[in-house]
Amino acid sequence: MTPEIVSVKLIVGLEVHVELATRRKMFSASPSPAHPDFESAPPNTLLDPVVLGLPGALPVMNRAAVELAMLVGQALNCTISGVTKWDRKNYFYPDMPKAYQISQYDLPLCFDGSVELPAQDEHGFPDHSRPARTIGIIRAHLEEDAGKLLHEAPGGHAIDHSILDLNRAGTPLLEIVTQPDFESADEVVLFAKLLRTTCRFLGATQGVMQKGHMRFEPNINCHLTLADGRLIKSPIVEVKNLNSFKSLRGAIEFEAREQPRRWLEDRREMGRGAKTTRGWDDARNETYIQREKEDAHDYRYFPDPDLVPLVVDDAWRERVRARLPELPAARLGRYVREAGLPAKEAFALVDERLTCEFYESVVEHLVAVGVQRARAGKLAANWVLGACAQRANEQGRLPHEAGITPQDLAHLARLREDGKIANQGAEELFEALCATPESSVPGRAEALAAERNLLIVRDDAATERWIDQVFAANPKVVEDVKSGKAAAAGRLVGEVMKLAGGKADAKAVREAILRKLGA
Repeated sequence: MTPEIVSVKLIVGLEVHVELATRRKMFSASPSPAHPDFESAPPNTLLDPVVLGLPGALPVMNRAAVELAMLVGQALNCTISGVTKWDRKNYFYPDMPKAYQISQYDLPLCFDGSVELPAQDEHGFPDHSRPARTIGIIRAHLEEDAGKLLHEAPGGHAIDHSILDLNRAGTPLLEIVTQPDFESADEVVLFAKLLRTTCRFLGATQGVMQKGHMRFEPNINCHLTLADGRLIKSPIVEVKNLNSFKSLRGAIEFEAREQPRRWLEDRREMGRGAKTTRGWDDARNETYIQREKEDAHDYRYFPDPDLVPLVVDDAWRERVRARLPELPAARLGRYVREAGLPAKEAFALVDERLTCEFYESVVEHLVAVGVQRARAGKLAANWVLGACAQRANEQGRLPHEAGITPQDLAHLARLREDGKIANQGAEELFEALCATPESSVPGRAEALAAERNLLIVRDDAATERWIDQVFAANPKVVEDVKSGKAAAAGRLVGEVMKLAGGKADAKAVREAILRKLGA
């Protein structure tokens, strides 16, 4: 008789591999392809005797990589080990010329951390109105990356051999391992997005996932409750080398569906030797078997005899901690609380550190010219994510690179907020300010607006004349407004604005029209 599964609980832990953006590799002076200066190097050119494992070549630790790892570890609330060491993880594969990887086994650099993962709204963005969940961080340890094996030619052409590129071999790699605390694909994806943003914010990695700067490996299994009360734990599946949020979500959701079905077929349960490694097929939207997963003893770890233990004293630890800025997750929550920004807008602002800092500078300049802080936060977001983002996108840049200074943008936003300039005029002034950002001085925005005849004319008598003239030319529209079709007033406003040459305040004109017509 086939047992009945009455409930399924998804359990997911996550391993994340982060290529650190140092100039040099983890244990050699060879340039690292994870740094923007060397990412376009031709294949097999970023090599030296250490990377190739030639006789007599000795590794030397990269201090910058250690400090970036400590920085990320502290952002994850990890304990930084006072003493750690380097271990050899032995395996033979063509992408690792030495036939072992220098890693960390029993004494990781960072351990016992945790992060607060916000609840999510219906669109997957953080929802700070509901309680967060704690996600444990088991460890974050340093190692060196392996090279690349390509089984098809660049461009996707079939080949009857494999292509080996060792440029990536030896690149500093931070492996972050979470507790199995996730209960849905949504939670994993949000955590992954926030982690990527945090690592990029800290300058630890470029975080370009298509280039392999961050790779996700979820460990997935299910707790199956049967009708007879038994609890079955399905074997853990580790899905390797996912480099997009879409594939990360897809792999987890696929396994959540498939593991109960597999158990009904084979009755295999979690235990020694039962863990398997699977890949992800994007085209078929399914995982596929690669191999049975090795256990730690299969790698024959032992301390690397060529590297001395690493000692991190309190002074060094605190110097690194002093480099921690306010982190993206904290800023995101603050923007939602203080400025009332939607989570989507707040998330967009913290995605790039320089854009985030540009936004905060605009806010401070707005506050300095008398705008209340909460309103300043909203105004600044509207301009940074609106006009700045649009102009920058047209140029293949980011919002903070639109060409305008925070000071000029704040003064422009204040002019529009005070009704001293119309929308059309504000757009023209924005472009003019972007064209000459180097000459930014207090008051420049208003002076330039006056020079270009963009300031709104505050002449009630002139406004009355323009309105009367428009009424006379549009009697049917006037009757429509009088009969209750208030939307028709927009046409009258547009005609008045034409007569005013765009120098009238559209809102004030509309109010005057409706008042005059008793609508």
